[in-house]
Order: sequence, then structure tokens, then C-alpha cells
Amino acid sequence: MTRVLILKTGALGDVLRTTSILPGLGERHPDLRVAWVTAPGAVDLVARHPLVEDVHAVDPADAEALAAKTGELAATAWDRVLSFDDEEELCRMATALGRPEEEGVLCGAYLDAGGTRRYTADAAPWFDMGMISAYGKAEADRRKIANTESHPAIFARMLGIRMGETELPLPDEALAFAREFAARTALRGAGPVIGLNTGAGGRWDSKRLPVDRTVGLAAEVHRKLEGRVSFLLLGGPDEAERNAAIAAGVGGEIRLVDGGTRNAIPDFAALIDLLDLLVSSDSLAMHVAIARRVPVVAFFAPTSAAEIELYGRGEKVASTAPDACSYRPDADNSTLTVDRLAGAVLRHCPSPSPE
Repeated sequence: MTRVLILKTGALGDVLRTTSILPGLGERHPDLRVAWVTAPGAVDLVARHPLVEDVHAVDPADAEALAAKTGELAATAWDRVLSFDDEEELCRMATALGRPEEEGVLCGAYLDAGGTRRYTADAAPWFDMGMISAYGKAEADRRKIANTESHPAIFARMLGIRMGETELPLPDEALAFAREFAARTALRGAGPVIGLNTGAGGRWDSKRLPVDRTVGLAAEVHRKLEGRVSFLLLGGPDEAERNAAIAAGVGGEIRLVDGGTRNAIPDFAALIDLLDLLVSSDSLAMHVAIARRVPVVAFFAPTSAAEIELYGRGEKVASTAPDACSYRPDADNSTLTVDRLAGAVLRHCPSPSPE
């Protein structure tokens, strides 16, 4: 039996996309047993994966809880510890459980004898571009901008496995919720159903497509498809106000159904399952659509488009401004125009049947 412990918390989308390593690990180790340490809010993203046996939910900011969990997990002799977070307390956990002195056990971030955050040589393709890069922040940023490899490809290369796809199995109750929602709202009319998830939570203003451009995009696609299209408006709790503004801007002529902003993760993912295509910022919705095999038109300004793997389902529309991929909250996203986005949508959504 090969026991692998994965330490990955952080942004929800980052947790989900890390599941791309599981198929390759399963092929490498047919007797694989995976345990995953993550934040409580991310449990639903990994708990039902067929290759994940145990999920341990711990607040990454709670040093006392992490220490207690480290003691609990130390009862198992882990064959591999994959440490993909660079926060100090999680590095401390990786050091205690990954036995850095034994070659081949630990991959990723840890604390050296002096308490400095380091990372193993095999994890350099990822961490060289990150906050604890051995080359310093300026060079790490340059490498991130220059990078052309997707996250799943980088991680597969780090681990010496085949690049796999992300996966998000859903419970029957979530699928039933989506079916009931679609029936109650008469979501599917004549033509494709296109999801609009153009917000990005509270941190990244420049990740969001402005309300007026979102409205303009819906209007242009509606015009090009001669009205034979339905839109499903999606978002999280931080998007309630902007989604109301989008709905008001779209008006009554364009068919738009509000999916709500307080759906649990499984229900949110099941709503995305209803779509023929999702238009999304670099956000959890994008990662969910990828994991559920729903085509995506994803747009990027402050973050890296290269890191995202669509597996041939959809298109990435990236900012062409000088500060693209700068990870600045105020990055210029003005080159993400209605024309560029509408063109990508029309290339990838199913054509409506003639009336």
C-alpha cells in the first residue's frame, strides 16, 4: 500500500485544480491511498474524488489545530508527502511528516533546520515562480510571466507522472437540485444555455469583467444568435450586488435566469452542469466547469492564462495590456473587449437549431 499525504489549502480553485495529479499518481501506484489536508471550505472539492480516502479539514491560520493534526497524522508512516502550500505552519507540518532527511518522501515546501521556508529540488518548476522562490520576488515574477506551461503539466512533470484531468464528483442531492432549478425556471429554451460568472470575489477587482461589458457581451451574443440563447447568471456571496446590476442592465428582452449567489459548492457545480458554455473570470466557477467537462471561455488580466489547462474544451481570452499577468489588483483589463469575448463564445457554443 502506498500512502500519500497531500497538503493543499489556499484558494478554492487552486485546491480543485490540484486534483489533476490524482489520476497519474493512481497509475503509478495501483495500491494508492490518499489523504488530503485542506481548509474546511474546500472539503467538498476533494472529499468525493474516487482516489481520495480521507480528508482532514484544518484552518491554515490556526497553529494550534495544525499542530494537533500533525500529531494525529504522525501515527502513519507516509510514503510521500506532497506539500503544495508555502505558509509557515503548513511548511512546519510538511517538515514533521515528510522527513526531509529521507530522500524521496517529501515533495514541495518545508522548513529547514533554521526555520526558513525552502522547497525540494523536484518542486522547483512551481515554487521558483512563487512567494518563497529561491531567486527572489522579482525573478519569480519574471518567470511566472514567461511561463507557458499549465499547472497540471507543471505538477505532472514535478511528480514524474502523466498529466491528468481535474475531477469533481457530485452528490445525487446536488444533481437533483439542479434538475429542479432548471425545470422551475424553464432554463432551457430555444438555443444554448450560457453561464455568466464575470465577478471574482472581493480581492481582485481587475479579475472582474465590468458590469457594462458583461451586459454588452450578453446583448451581442443574443443579437448574433438572433435571440435563441438563454443566460444563467452565476456568482458567490460577494457578487450579489453586481449580479443585480447585470440583471437590471440586461433588461427583459434577453432571457437571463439568476442562479443566486449563496449556493453550496456542490449545488453551484450542479448548476454549471446545466450549461452548454460558461463565460468566467479566473475563479472557482472556471475550475468547476473544467472539472465537470463543461466548455469554458475564460478571461484573464492580472493572473496567468498559461497556467490554466482547458483540455481542449473552450478558449482563453487574455489581456494584451503591458501589465498582463502582473498579479496587480488594479491591472488593466480594458483589452478584454465585448468583441473579443463574444467571438470566443460564438466559436465554442452550440449553434441554435433553426426555428
